[in-house]
Amino acid sequence: MLTVSQVTKSFGGRVLYKDASLQVNRGDRIGLVGPNGAGKTTLFSLIMGHDEPDEGRVTLQRSTTVGFLPQESAPAGDETVLALAMAVSPEMEETLRQLQANTDPEEHETHEAISRFAELDGHALEAKAKRILSGLAFRETDFHRPAHTLSGGWVMRAHLAKLLVMEPDLLLLDEPTNHLDLESLLWFQTYLKGYPGAILMISHDRAFLNALCTTIVEVARGSLSRFRGNYDTFVTERAAREEQYLAAYLNQEREIERLQDFVNRFRAKASKAAQAQEKLKQIDRIRKLEAPVQADATVKFKFPQPVRSGHRVLTFENAFFSYGENPIYRDLNLLVERDQRTVLVGPNGAGKSTLLKLLGGVMPLNSGERALGHNVTVGYYAQYRSEMFKSEHTVLEEALDGPRMIPEQTVRTLLGAFLFRGDDVFKRVTVLSGGEKSRLALVKLLLDPPNLLLMDEPTTHLDMPSIDALVQALKDYQGTLVFISHDVYFIRALASTVLHVHAGQLTPYAGNYDYYLDKSKAQSERHGLTAHGRADAPEEKEEVVDSAPRKGMREVREERRRESEARQKIARAKKEHNEKVTSLEKEVLRLEEQIKSLSALLETPEVHQQSNRMVELNRELAAAIDKLDATTTEWEIAVDSLAGKA
Repeated sequence: MLTVSQVTKSFGGRVLYKDASLQVNRGDRIGLVGPNGAGKTTLFSLIMGHDEPDEGRVTLQRSTTVGFLPQESAPAGDETVLALAMAVSPEMEETLRQLQANTDPEEHETHEAISRFAELDGHALEAKAKRILSGLAFRETDFHRPAHTLSGGWVMRAHLAKLLVMEPDLLLLDEPTNHLDLESLLWFQTYLKGYPGAILMISHDRAFLNALCTTIVEVARGSLSRFRGNYDTFVTERAAREEQYLAAYLNQEREIERLQDFVNRFRAKASKAAQAQEKLKQIDRIRKLEAPVQADATVKFKFPQPVRSGHRVLTFENAFFSYGENPIYRDLNLLVERDQRTVLVGPNGAGKSTLLKLLGGVMPLNSGERALGHNVTVGYYAQYRSEMFKSEHTVLEEALDGPRMIPEQTVRTLLGAFLFRGDDVFKRVTVLSGGEKSRLALVKLLLDPPNLLLMDEPTTHLDMPSIDALVQALKDYQGTLVFISHDVYFIRALASTVLHVHAGQLTPYAGNYDYYLDKSKAQSERHGLTAHGRADAPEEKEEVVDSAPRKGMREVREERRRESEARQKIARAKKEHNEKVTSLEKEVLRLEEQIKSLSALLETPEVHQQSNRMVELNRELAAAIDKLDATTTEWEIAVDSLAGKA
């Protein structure tokens, strides 16, 4: 489908690729990884034909269709969101434009556009586009909004919907999860698992790569190295390859040193001169391995820890907030306690970012009370934030401009962890991109952290080493953290509690993200919902059910009977499990006694005089030890399972 053959490409004297090759076949799921600036986006540009290689070829199989989602800045015009998602070909785009321009059904142009729309199977395309837009969290009321009225992130979602509707043979995705909330990301991930074409994606979301990719291609040292498996497999295999390469390199260096030593010792002796010359030729014939490039060490740094707060960090009592006439929260009561690590989850538009701003005091409540606890200081990190900077400052000056005196080297180390390297620290704040400003805001928070830290999508625009650095910093952070993220790896690494936000209601889960998934899935199944709280039936049907008359006595009795049977079934299962645990305990004790007896027998002088008997007892002892290990493991699993059922 796609062949990249011995491509060389340089920019400004820097070689990005040297004789790099890659083959993409139908059905491939390939993740493209590597440090920022390694050339991942450049490879996409070469594939799309937007750029040409200095040497080598990029070849697409004839009639292969390619769809590309850039990381930022997709265009949006006067077309509606639905029309943008359906504009999968120039003909369809022109037809939709004519339909939008000609609203009079009697006009000839309108008749022609309608006929052309039908020929292009537009109605099936429209249904598909609406289904995909809904999956990406667009509401029906958004379908007919002009695309240019949306924020940049929502425009990117509309373009992503267009690609999924188009279904190109090869899908090129550059950081596709950056503009998705967690719910939309999980939907998108599930959708891609059934995608019929090949996918080549750049992503810093390792959970996303693990879920989808069967191949990882690393961009490093000017080449494209292919690894079979997902991202976690790649990390393990790359470490093994680098270890093997280092061993081969060191062996080769030792061999060259040995040969050179011979030359140095004997080239001046007439009797050995010929041999010395041969050794020199032997050195020249060796195809020398390049010195291994040491992988970037995980960035480690320590930042000042905040002053300890009281146990009650922040409370809401009967809080009410609305945007104009649209109420978001009514009678909201919430307690945030010291040392909590809470992630806010829920569908897009549920009010997660609004809640974070209310917690931070960035927006005032309409009524009710927001009370900070003893000694609490609040830091709010928004995904897009620049008002905290002084425009005349450089990046380094801005990072140093804080209430604490922090060594410049410490500040530079932290700036480097978040991609401000070399002369980047002397850039003026005014010329920074939105992503760079977000990262600088993050650096300032970590250099002078408050004891209540509120973070909205902190991993956006960060590469994997920087995300790792942030995770480690926040693990060491001795304060209270409330955050929103679509990065499942980041959530799993940090969240100890989950707060589900939906329709102005907060549902706490006193466990980590996996605990929340298990509990919310069980609740969804009980209430006829799909995963993550979305109803199978539309909201209108839910309202009819809510207003239906009460159940008759027969239905009530039947329901009680089913509930009783379910309780009895659970009780029987628990009893059987208890019996299994008891039985395994007895077996463990029996085996321990058997091992004790066999060991005692083997120590007697009589047995040492009977070689056959000693061999037999040793065999029995080994079998008993193996069985004890297996039974003990089974008992531990059973006990853990029983604890989970309690």
